[in-house]
Amino acid sequence: MTIHPCFIGCDIAKHHLDLFDEASGTSLRIANTSPAIAAWLSGLADPAGSLVAFEATGPYDATLRQALEQAGLRFVRLNPARARDFARATGRLAKTDAIDARMLAAMARSLALEPDAPVEPARNALAQLHKRRDQLVAIRAAERVRLSEGQDQGGSLARHLAWLDDEIDTLERLISDALCANEALARTQALLRSAPGVGHVTATTLIALMPELGHVSPKAIAALAGLAPFNNDSGRHRGKRSIRGGRSRVRSALYMAALAAKRTCQRFKAFYDAILERSAAAKVALIAVARKLLTILNAMIKTNTAFQP
Repeated sequence: MTIHPCFIGCDIAKHHLDLFDEASGTSLRIANTSPAIAAWLSGLADPAGSLVAFEATGPYDATLRQALEQAGLRFVRLNPARARDFARATGRLAKTDAIDARMLAAMARSLALEPDAPVEPARNALAQLHKRRDQLVAIRAAERVRLSEGQDQGGSLARHLAWLDDEIDTLERLISDALCANEALARTQALLRSAPGVGHVTATTLIALMPELGHVSPKAIAALAGLAPFNNDSGRHRGKRSIRGGRSRVRSALYMAALAAKRTCQRFKAFYDAILERSAAAKVALIAVARKLLTILNAMIKTNTAFQP
């Protein structure tokens, strides 16, 4: 175990990476390509004791993440808003790629950030299929609106909708095949679907987009999904608690699952009614049901047990 790890900050752009190694005090810019990243990793003085910190940048950090996972290096992927808050709080008002790399290394050291858990390739592949399905479902919804408004000229919308239906069906088959081909993921799906309100889409969303499920505390999993209410108090003022941040796609899936759960399960209906009596806000009560459902699912995966009514 390394007592004093080497903290490396990495600012990611589409075509290049800016790196800062706190141990050596050196800055470096390399191409955002697999060969360049591999060459950089091979020259690290202490790979086992290194922690690489970088902001989540969608597709631009995929090459780096894959290289770090394959090399067995620890890394932490940060919320950009959180990183910017740290920069302001520590007086780092200037912003360049090189400055951001230094700031990210300092943030990892100062806050003693825990490295992200490695994500297995099967789950990564499932996440990509799930993302593409969501994209096509959104396009289909927009095309259906245009069709309902009578905008179909020459049958273009109808043909496109037919193609979208076929593509979505194909992706859903690929998703099902990917789950069935992996015993651990198939078991997780079966456990999740034993809970009321959790269907195929919700279970797949949680498996693909929330690998932390079953590995973190109830409060942490609720915060990751954006279902944890945050206080807003000052002095005698008691502000309204509200949720914010988190993974919006996971939250929307759990919201729909909560709607079904309160209709089909007396346990969740009683909980919903009790919250409704206290808050008189249906949406607040439904968010509470979604959070309760998520914490139950988290415990189910952690203990490898099906839902107990």
